[in-house]
Amino acid sequence: MNRRTSLAAALLATMCAVASGPVAATDKPVYDAELARSVGADERGMRPYVLVILKTGPKRMPAGAERDAMFKGHFANIVRLSEDGKLVLAGPLDGVDGWRGLYVFAVPDIDAARALTETDPVIVNGEMVAEYHKYYGTAALMLVRDLHAKLGRKKPGE
Repeated sequence: MNRRTSLAAALLATMCAVASGPVAATDKPVYDAELARSVGADERGMRPYVLVILKTGPKRMPAGAERDAMFKGHFANIVRLSEDGKLVLAGPLDGVDGWRGLYVFAVPDIDAARALTETDPVIVNGEMVAEYHKYYGTAALMLVRDLHAKLGRKKPGE
């Protein structure tokens, strides 16, 4: 299984788990039109996103205060984009093959995702570069931010 197939399989498993929630296998889901509308779901409960893979860039910044400030800005940017409702999922990857992190944006196209990604200090400084892909997944991802807020005691970067 190649890197892209592995990532796609992991994302699919996560999305299915998020979408299925605690409903028992024998229970019929109850369609909630208002909830579907509020998260931008289509008739399948899905919506378009842009998946961004953050990879090691050409300008690794040496350890020190400047690097610390850059990553503090990176995490602050993640929080801002999430609070704006644009960034629905983010997190680090294992670093294999230079893959360092991912974003999933709820935006209409790659150009919109690119504009948001270019506000990230790790991109501005060349520490990381971004690769963009259209992604079609469960609209339930739009609910992750509110659920996550109930689970974590700290914000990213703290």
